Amino acid sequence: MPRKVKIELKKQLINNRLHVLFIFPFDPAVRDRMLKINTISYNDELKCWIQSAKHFKLDWIIEYFYDIAYFDYPKLKEKSELSSETAHLLVHVPNDYVRKLKQVRYSENTIRAYCHYFKLFMMSFKGRDLEELEAHEINDYIYELIVRKGISVSQQNQRINAIKFYYEKVLGRERVRYHIDRPKTEKKLPDVLSKEDVIAILKATRNFKHRCILSLIYSAGLRRGELINLKVNDIDSKRGLIKITGAKGKKDRYSIVSAKLIEQLRLYYKEYKPQLWLFEGPKGAQYSPTSLYKILKRSTQLAGIKKRVHLHMLRHSFATHLLDQGTNLRLIQDLLGHESIKTTEIYTHVSNSDFTKIRNPLDDFFGPEE
Repeated sequence: MPRKVKIELKKQLINNRLHVLFIFPFDPAVRDRMLKINTISYNDELKCWIQSAKHFKLDWIIEYFYDIAYFDYPKLKEKSELSSETAHLLVHVPNDYVRKLKQVRYSENTIRAYCHYFKLFMMSFKGRDLEELEAHEINDYIYELIVRKGISVSQQNQRINAIKFYYEKVLGRERVRYHIDRPKTEKKLPDVLSKEDVIAILKATRNFKHRCILSLIYSAGLRRGELINLKVNDIDSKRGLIKITGAKGKKDRYSIVSAKLIEQLRLYYKEYKPQLWLFEGPKGAQYSPTSLYKILKRSTQLAGIKKRVHLHMLRHSFATHLLDQGTNLRLIQDLLGHESIKTTEIYTHVSNSDFTKIRNPLDDFFGPEE
Protein backbone atom coordinates (compact mmCIF):
# COMPACT_ATOMS: atom_id res chain seq x y z
CA MET A 1 0.00 0.00 0.00
CA PRO A 2 1.42 3.45 -0.97
CA ARG A 3 2.49 5.65 1.88
CA LYS A 4 0.00 8.41 2.72
CA VAL A 5 1.01 12.04 2.40
CA LYS A 6 0.99 14.21 5.52
CA ILE A 7 -1.05 17.42 5.09
CA GLU A 8 -0.62 20.12 7.71
CA LEU A 9 -3.59 22.43 8.25
CA LYS A 10 -3.13 25.99 9.48
CA LYS A 11 -5.36 29.05 9.82
CA GLN A 12 -4.35 32.41 8.41
CA LEU A 13 -5.97 35.74 7.58
CA ILE A 14 -5.75 36.56 3.88
CA ASN A 15 -7.22 39.89 2.75
CA ASN A 16 -8.95 40.17 6.14
CA ARG A 17 -10.69 36.81 5.67
CA LEU A 18 -9.93 33.64 7.59
CA HIS A 19 -8.54 30.81 5.45
CA VAL A 20 -7.26 27.29 6.00
CA LEU A 21 -3.87 26.44 4.51
CA PHE A 22 -3.06 22.95 3.18
CA ILE A 23 0.69 22.43 3.49
CA PHE A 24 2.27 19.22 2.10
CA PRO A 25 5.18 18.05 -0.06
CA PHE A 26 4.25 17.86 -3.73
CA ASP A 27 2.29 14.75 -4.63
CA PRO A 28 0.44 14.37 -7.95
CA ALA A 29 -2.41 12.31 -6.48
CA VAL A 30 -3.11 14.87 -3.74
CA ARG A 31 -2.78 17.74 -6.23
CA ASP A 32 -5.28 16.13 -8.61
CA ARG A 33 -7.71 15.59 -5.74
CA MET A 34 -7.30 19.25 -4.71
CA LEU A 35 -8.12 20.39 -8.24
CA LYS A 36 -11.51 18.69 -8.05
CA ILE A 37 -12.64 20.89 -5.14
CA ASN A 38 -13.86 24.19 -6.55
CA THR A 39 -13.51 26.03 -3.23
CA ILE A 40 -9.79 25.23 -2.92
CA SER A 41 -7.14 27.06 -4.95
CA TYR A 42 -3.37 27.29 -5.10
CA ASN A 43 -1.78 30.44 -3.66
CA ASP A 44 1.45 31.30 -5.48
CA GLU A 45 2.63 33.67 -2.77
CA LEU A 46 2.20 31.21 0.10
CA LYS A 47 3.16 28.20 -2.06
CA CYS A 48 0.29 26.10 -0.76
CA TRP A 49 -3.37 25.33 -1.35
CA ILE A 50 -5.92 27.46 0.52
CA GLN A 51 -9.65 27.38 1.28
CA SER A 52 -11.92 29.95 2.89
CA ALA A 53 -12.82 28.93 6.45
CA LYS A 54 -16.44 29.51 5.44
CA HIS A 55 -16.29 26.44 3.18
CA PHE A 56 -13.90 24.33 5.25
CA LYS A 57 -15.34 21.14 6.76
CA LEU A 58 -12.75 19.02 8.54
CA ASP A 59 -14.72 15.76 8.60
CA TRP A 60 -15.42 16.02 4.88
CA ILE A 61 -11.79 16.79 4.04
CA ILE A 62 -10.50 13.85 6.09
CA GLU A 63 -12.89 11.44 4.40
CA TYR A 64 -12.25 12.83 0.92
CA PHE A 65 -8.47 12.24 1.20
CA TYR A 66 -8.63 9.18 3.48
CA ASP A 67 -6.91 6.80 1.00
CA ILE A 68 -4.00 9.05 0.02
CA ALA A 69 -3.34 11.45 2.91
CA TYR A 70 -3.60 12.05 6.64
CA PHE A 71 -3.86 15.37 8.45
CA ASP A 72 -2.03 17.24 11.17
CA TYR A 73 -4.16 20.04 12.62
CA PRO A 74 -2.99 21.21 16.07
CA LYS A 75 -5.48 23.58 17.74
CA LEU A 76 -7.58 23.60 14.58
CA LYS A 77 -10.27 20.98 14.94
CA GLU A 78 -12.58 22.57 17.53
CA LYS A 79 -12.86 25.95 15.81
CA SER A 80 -12.67 24.78 12.20
CA GLU A 81 -15.91 22.86 12.53
CA LEU A 82 -17.69 26.23 12.55
CA SER A 83 -17.86 28.59 9.60
CA SER A 84 -16.11 31.95 9.69
CA GLU A 85 -19.52 33.62 9.95
CA THR A 86 -20.28 31.70 13.13
CA ALA A 87 -16.74 32.14 14.46
CA HIS A 88 -17.16 35.90 14.12
CA LEU A 89 -20.26 35.80 16.31
CA LEU A 90 -18.51 33.77 19.00
CA VAL A 91 -16.09 36.64 19.67
CA HIS A 92 -18.92 38.80 20.99
CA VAL A 93 -20.46 36.41 23.52
CA PRO A 94 -19.05 35.00 26.78
CA ASN A 95 -16.63 32.08 26.40
CA ASP A 96 -18.64 30.01 28.87
CA TYR A 97 -21.74 30.48 26.72
CA VAL A 98 -19.95 29.25 23.58
CA ARG A 99 -18.27 26.37 25.39
CA LYS A 100 -21.58 25.13 26.77
CA LEU A 101 -23.25 25.30 23.34
CA LYS A 102 -20.50 23.14 21.90
CA GLN A 103 -20.52 20.82 24.90
CA VAL A 104 -24.19 19.95 24.42
CA ARG A 105 -23.41 19.42 20.72
CA TYR A 106 -25.87 21.87 19.24
CA SER A 107 -25.75 22.18 15.45
CA GLU A 108 -23.91 25.07 13.86
CA ASN A 109 -27.21 26.66 12.82
CA THR A 110 -28.41 26.61 16.43
CA ILE A 111 -25.10 27.94 17.75
CA ARG A 112 -25.16 30.76 15.21
CA ALA A 113 -28.77 31.70 16.05
CA TYR A 114 -28.23 31.57 19.83
CA CYS A 115 -25.05 33.65 19.64
CA HIS A 116 -26.68 36.20 17.36
CA TYR A 117 -29.73 36.68 19.58
CA PHE A 118 -27.73 36.63 22.80
CA LYS A 119 -25.34 39.25 21.40
CA LEU A 120 -28.32 41.52 20.68
CA PHE A 121 -29.62 40.85 24.19
CA MET A 122 -26.25 41.86 25.69
CA MET A 123 -26.16 45.04 23.60
CA SER A 124 -29.61 46.03 24.86
CA PHE A 125 -28.32 45.84 28.45
CA LYS A 126 -24.86 47.26 27.75
CA GLY A 127 -23.15 48.38 30.97
CA ARG A 128 -25.35 46.14 33.12
CA ASP A 129 -24.31 42.95 34.90
CA LEU A 130 -26.43 40.28 33.19
CA GLU A 131 -26.45 38.18 36.35
CA GLU A 132 -28.28 40.96 38.18
CA LEU A 133 -31.09 41.42 35.65
CA GLU A 134 -34.61 40.73 36.92
CA ALA A 135 -37.06 38.52 35.10
CA HIS A 136 -39.47 41.41 34.51
CA GLU A 137 -36.73 43.36 32.71
CA ILE A 138 -36.17 40.52 30.30
CA ASN A 139 -39.90 40.08 29.82
CA ASP A 140 -40.09 43.79 28.96
CA TYR A 141 -37.21 43.36 26.50
CA ILE A 142 -39.06 40.58 24.65
CA TYR A 143 -42.32 42.55 24.75
CA GLU A 144 -40.64 45.55 23.12
CA LEU A 145 -39.35 43.36 20.33
CA ILE A 146 -42.86 42.08 19.69
CA VAL A 147 -44.44 45.55 19.69
CA ARG A 148 -41.75 47.56 17.91
CA LYS A 149 -40.13 45.04 15.56
CA GLY A 150 -43.02 42.62 15.17
CA ILE A 151 -40.83 39.54 15.56
CA SER A 152 -42.46 36.23 14.65
CA VAL A 153 -43.55 33.60 17.14
CA SER A 154 -40.70 31.28 16.13
CA GLN A 155 -38.11 34.07 16.51
CA GLN A 156 -39.58 35.05 19.87
CA ASN A 157 -39.22 31.48 21.09
CA GLN A 158 -35.66 31.23 19.78
CA ARG A 159 -34.67 34.48 21.47
CA ILE A 160 -36.19 33.21 24.72
CA ASN A 161 -34.30 29.93 24.38
CA ALA A 162 -31.01 31.78 23.79
CA ILE A 163 -31.54 33.84 26.97
CA LYS A 164 -32.73 30.90 29.05
CA PHE A 165 -29.72 28.88 27.92
CA TYR A 166 -27.43 31.46 29.54
CA TYR A 167 -29.24 31.65 32.87
CA GLU A 168 -30.16 27.97 33.21
CA LYS A 169 -27.36 26.09 31.45
CA VAL A 170 -24.37 28.41 31.81
CA LEU A 171 -25.13 29.95 35.21
CA GLY A 172 -26.91 26.83 36.43
CA ARG A 173 -29.92 28.61 37.88
CA GLU A 174 -33.17 26.83 38.64
CA ARG A 175 -35.74 26.97 35.88
CA VAL A 176 -38.33 28.43 38.26
CA ARG A 177 -35.90 31.25 39.05
CA TYR A 178 -36.21 32.59 35.53
CA HIS A 179 -39.36 32.64 33.47
CA ILE A 180 -40.53 34.31 30.28
CA ASP A 181 -44.10 34.05 29.07
CA ARG A 182 -44.15 32.29 25.75
CA PRO A 183 -46.66 32.95 22.98
CA LYS A 184 -49.13 30.41 21.77
CA THR A 185 -47.72 28.58 18.78
CA GLU A 186 -49.31 29.52 15.50
CA LYS A 187 -51.05 26.47 14.05
CA LYS A 188 -50.20 26.81 10.40
CA LEU A 189 -50.94 23.99 8.01
CA PRO A 190 -48.13 22.87 5.69
CA ASP A 191 -48.31 23.85 2.02
CA VAL A 192 -48.54 20.81 -0.25
CA LEU A 193 -48.56 20.11 -3.96
CA SER A 194 -50.94 17.81 -5.75
CA LYS A 195 -49.50 14.70 -7.38
CA GLU A 196 -50.19 16.32 -10.73
CA ASP A 197 -48.12 19.36 -9.78
CA VAL A 198 -45.22 17.21 -8.59
CA ILE A 199 -45.25 15.25 -11.85
CA ALA A 200 -45.40 18.49 -13.85
CA ILE A 201 -42.37 19.88 -12.00
CA LEU A 202 -40.35 16.71 -12.56
CA LYS A 203 -41.27 16.57 -16.25
CA ALA A 204 -40.23 20.20 -16.62
CA THR A 205 -36.82 19.46 -15.10
CA ARG A 206 -34.83 18.91 -18.27
CA ASN A 207 -31.45 18.27 -16.67
CA PHE A 208 -31.28 14.57 -15.79
CA LYS A 209 -29.19 15.10 -12.65
CA HIS A 210 -31.50 17.84 -11.40
CA ARG A 211 -34.54 15.65 -12.01
CA CYS A 212 -32.95 12.88 -9.93
CA ILE A 213 -32.36 15.38 -7.11
CA LEU A 214 -35.95 16.64 -6.97
CA SER A 215 -37.33 13.13 -7.42
CA LEU A 216 -35.31 11.82 -4.49
CA ILE A 217 -36.37 14.66 -2.18
CA TYR A 218 -40.01 13.84 -2.94
CA SER A 219 -39.65 10.05 -3.07
CA ALA A 220 -37.96 9.81 0.34
CA GLY A 221 -39.42 12.89 2.06
CA LEU A 222 -36.00 14.46 2.57
CA ARG A 223 -35.05 17.75 4.14
CA ARG A 224 -32.77 20.01 2.12
CA GLY A 225 -29.69 19.30 4.26
CA GLU A 226 -30.35 15.56 4.21
CA LEU A 227 -30.20 15.52 0.41
CA ILE A 228 -26.96 17.52 0.36
CA ASN A 229 -25.27 15.18 2.86
CA LEU A 230 -26.21 11.93 1.11
CA LYS A 231 -23.30 9.72 0.09
CA VAL A 232 -23.17 7.19 -2.71
CA ASN A 233 -23.37 4.18 -0.39
CA ASP A 234 -26.44 5.52 1.44
CA ILE A 235 -28.69 4.07 -1.27
CA ASP A 236 -29.69 0.46 -0.56
CA SER A 237 -30.99 -0.43 -4.01
CA LYS A 238 -31.73 -4.06 -3.17
CA ARG A 239 -34.13 -3.14 -0.36
CA GLY A 240 -35.41 0.05 -1.95
CA LEU A 241 -34.27 2.13 1.02
CA ILE A 242 -32.13 5.16 1.68
CA LYS A 243 -30.16 5.77 4.87
CA ILE A 244 -30.24 9.31 6.26
CA THR A 245 -27.34 9.81 8.65
CA GLY A 246 -27.14 12.49 11.34
CA ALA A 247 -30.46 14.08 10.43
CA LYS A 248 -32.32 16.63 12.57
CA GLY A 249 -31.75 15.83 16.24
CA LYS A 250 -28.59 13.90 15.20
CA LYS A 251 -30.70 10.82 14.46
CA ASP A 252 -30.24 8.21 11.73
CA ARG A 253 -33.21 6.76 9.91
CA TYR A 254 -34.25 4.90 6.78
CA SER A 255 -36.78 6.05 4.21
CA ILE A 256 -38.23 4.53 1.06
CA VAL A 257 -37.16 5.13 -2.52
CA SER A 258 -39.24 4.49 -5.63
CA ALA A 259 -38.13 1.39 -7.55
CA LYS A 260 -38.31 3.38 -10.79
CA LEU A 261 -36.17 6.12 -9.28
CA ILE A 262 -33.53 3.56 -8.27
CA GLU A 263 -33.28 2.60 -11.95
CA GLN A 264 -32.79 6.27 -12.80
CA LEU A 265 -30.14 6.63 -10.08
CA ARG A 266 -28.21 3.71 -11.58
CA LEU A 267 -28.14 5.53 -14.92
CA TYR A 268 -27.16 8.74 -13.13
CA TYR A 269 -24.28 6.99 -11.36
CA LYS A 270 -22.93 5.55 -14.62
CA GLU A 271 -23.10 8.94 -16.32
CA TYR A 272 -21.84 11.27 -13.57
CA LYS A 273 -19.66 8.87 -11.50
CA PRO A 274 -19.91 10.70 -8.14
CA GLN A 275 -16.99 9.96 -5.82
CA LEU A 276 -18.13 10.84 -2.29
CA TRP A 277 -21.42 12.73 -2.25
CA LEU A 278 -24.34 11.24 -4.13
CA PHE A 279 -24.90 14.59 -5.83
CA GLU A 280 -21.72 16.56 -6.34
CA GLY A 281 -21.17 20.05 -7.65
CA PRO A 282 -18.17 21.19 -9.67
CA LYS A 283 -14.91 19.44 -8.75
CA GLY A 284 -16.59 17.11 -6.27
CA ALA A 285 -17.91 19.76 -3.90
CA GLN A 286 -21.22 19.43 -2.06
CA TYR A 287 -24.30 21.00 -3.53
CA SER A 288 -25.29 24.29 -1.95
CA PRO A 289 -28.83 24.98 -0.66
CA THR A 290 -29.00 27.93 -3.06
CA SER A 291 -28.37 25.65 -6.03
CA LEU A 292 -31.20 23.35 -4.97
CA TYR A 293 -33.54 26.31 -4.64
CA LYS A 294 -32.65 27.53 -8.13
CA ILE A 295 -33.30 24.09 -9.63
CA LEU A 296 -36.79 23.92 -8.12
CA LYS A 297 -37.64 27.53 -8.97
CA ARG A 298 -36.70 27.07 -12.63
CA SER A 299 -38.63 23.81 -12.95
CA THR A 300 -41.68 25.28 -11.24
CA GLN A 301 -41.71 28.19 -13.68
CA LEU A 302 -41.35 25.86 -16.67
CA ALA A 303 -44.22 23.74 -15.32
CA GLY A 304 -46.44 26.83 -15.29
CA ILE A 305 -47.16 26.67 -11.56
CA LYS A 306 -47.92 30.16 -10.30
CA LYS A 307 -47.90 29.68 -6.53
CA ARG A 308 -44.70 29.90 -4.51
CA VAL A 309 -43.05 26.49 -4.23
CA HIS A 310 -40.18 25.70 -1.85
CA LEU A 311 -38.14 22.54 -1.31
CA HIS A 312 -39.81 21.57 1.95
CA MET A 313 -43.13 21.39 0.08
CA LEU A 314 -41.86 18.24 -1.62
CA ARG A 315 -41.37 16.65 1.82
CA HIS A 316 -44.82 17.83 2.95
CA SER A 317 -46.34 16.49 -0.26
CA PHE A 318 -44.63 13.10 0.18
CA ALA A 319 -46.19 12.71 3.65
CA THR A 320 -49.63 13.93 2.55
CA HIS A 321 -49.76 11.68 -0.52
CA LEU A 322 -48.78 8.67 1.60
CA LEU A 323 -51.63 9.50 3.96
CA ASP A 324 -54.01 9.93 1.02
CA GLN A 325 -53.27 6.39 -0.12
CA GLY A 326 -53.90 4.94 3.34
CA THR A 327 -50.37 4.59 4.77
CA ASN A 328 -50.30 4.19 8.54
CA LEU A 329 -49.46 7.43 10.36
CA ARG A 330 -46.82 5.69 12.51
CA LEU A 331 -44.98 4.54 9.40
CA ILE A 332 -45.04 8.06 8.00
CA GLN A 333 -43.64 9.31 11.32
CA ASP A 334 -40.70 6.89 11.01
CA LEU A 335 -40.05 7.80 7.37
CA LEU A 336 -39.96 11.51 8.17
CA GLY A 337 -37.93 11.07 11.37
CA HIS A 338 -40.40 12.91 13.61
CA GLU A 339 -39.78 12.62 17.35
CA SER A 340 -43.49 12.86 18.19
CA ILE A 341 -46.53 11.49 16.40
CA LYS A 342 -48.18 14.86 17.07
CA THR A 343 -45.82 16.45 14.55
CA THR A 344 -46.90 13.95 11.90
CA GLU A 345 -50.59 14.38 12.71
CA ILE A 346 -50.53 17.83 11.10
CA TYR A 347 -50.79 16.08 7.73
CA THR A 348 -54.20 14.68 8.63
CA HIS A 349 -55.50 18.25 8.29
CA VAL A 350 -54.32 18.62 4.69
CA SER A 351 -54.93 15.07 3.43
CA ASN A 352 -58.03 14.69 1.28
CA SER A 353 -58.44 10.96 1.96
CA ASP A 354 -61.47 11.55 4.20
CA PHE A 355 -62.76 14.69 2.52
CA THR A 356 -63.41 12.87 -0.74
CA LYS A 357 -65.88 10.58 1.05
CA ILE A 358 -68.06 13.50 2.14
CA ARG A 359 -71.06 14.46 0.04
CA ASN A 360 -71.33 18.23 -0.17
CA PRO A 361 -74.84 19.36 0.88
CA LEU A 362 -74.90 21.89 -1.97
CA ASP A 363 -75.04 19.00 -4.43
CA ASP A 364 -78.65 18.38 -3.34
CA PHE A 365 -79.61 21.79 -4.69
CA PHE A 366 -78.72 20.79 -8.24
CA GLY A 367 -80.51 17.47 -8.04
CA PRO A 368 -79.36 14.22 -9.68
CA GLU A 369 -76.87 14.42 -12.48
CA GLU A 370 -78.40 14.21 -15.90
